[in-house]
Amino acid sequence: MSVFMIARVAMKALARNKMRTALTMLGMIIGVGAVITMVALGHGAQMAIEDQIRGAGTNMITIMPGSANTGGVKQGGGTARLLPADAAALRLLPEAAYVTEGMQSRQQVVYSGQNWSTNIVGVNVDYQSIKSWPTLYGTFFTEHDVQAAAKVCTLGLNVANNLFGEGVDPTGVEVRIRNHVFKVLGVMTAKGASSSGQNQDDQILAPYTTVMKKLQGNEWLNYILVSSRTSEEVTRAAAVVGAEMRVRHEIEPGADDDFRVMTQDDMIATRTEASRTMTSLLAGIAAVSLVVGGIGIMNIMLVSVTERTREIGLRLAIGARSSDVLLQFLVEAVIISLVGGAIGIGIGFGAADLLGRYLNTPTIVPPDAVAMSVGFSAAVGIFFGFYPAQKASSLDPIEALRFE
Repeated sequence: MSVFMIARVAMKALARNKMRTALTMLGMIIGVGAVITMVALGHGAQMAIEDQIRGAGTNMITIMPGSANTGGVKQGGGTARLLPADAAALRLLPEAAYVTEGMQSRQQVVYSGQNWSTNIVGVNVDYQSIKSWPTLYGTFFTEHDVQAAAKVCTLGLNVANNLFGEGVDPTGVEVRIRNHVFKVLGVMTAKGASSSGQNQDDQILAPYTTVMKKLQGNEWLNYILVSSRTSEEVTRAAAVVGAEMRVRHEIEPGADDDFRVMTQDDMIATRTEASRTMTSLLAGIAAVSLVVGGIGIMNIMLVSVTERTREIGLRLAIGARSSDVLLQFLVEAVIISLVGGAIGIGIGFGAADLLGRYLNTPTIVPPDAVAMSVGFSAAVGIFFGFYPAQKASSLDPIEALRFE
């Protein structure tokens, strides 16, 4: 018997019990749909993380204080703090296009009857170039403001909206931060989340010298940002920055650094690895339903073999080969798996799109996930359908015809 004819017979056999066939497919539909949905959400989250970090700044390198070793046991030689002198030294490197000091202070900001708790971020004028961040209203502060530790600031859009209302230009208005009065020079455009996930629109930018002297009262920095001249030079610039920092902190050869140099690629790798692990875990949990669906296929095929014992015996008695019977039941199992898998893929795409809209996150279904789902569906059909098919093909024709 030809494969085409076997497939026709298998389709007719499945069509005789439409409800049972549909319920048998349900396990595969749910399993494949769940896997596709989880993978789509995971890949979308990874893409969003990459876009978020790459959009946070131009060719950015971040220097943080402290050793990369955990537990605080190994801190390297020299000081574990970053100083303005470190940033000044990095500014002289030919590989550095822009350098800014960085400080943060959580404060309450008051204007008239309104108040808002936000981060006061102390930087210098290069910060705007590093972040590629223009102003919506007014201007950014100047180098003179930095040198004079002037009490001026530029607001993030979220802060401006909460203090003054949407669409209001607060340039020239004075706000109070702690017991100091700051003049608002302008408002930054909407920026979104930073590489660390913090809302950049919910912060106030001020000269780092002002934050250091007027708000923090210390002489060290929370971080230093460096921008390389081109994206191709980021890795080399990071190495040069690291070498310069080791010299400045007088760290002996072989000793651990007392600072961390991170590029955007490092941040992407760190955050996407966590996202990838969670995606794999969720997809693995969803894949369990595929196994359950396969067991359902085996169960129904065994029932089908029992119900059709006399039919199998008759076919064997009139000349059908055992291999024909085996192939027919195997084809039935594979058809159930593949059709269920195809419907599951469609449902997975739809569910991923709906969840993406509801959660306001991108969803991406990689082609290899679709191919994997189709292949896995066929494999489940073959694996769980082989035993019932083998049982059917091994029936004795005489005993099968006597079966009641």
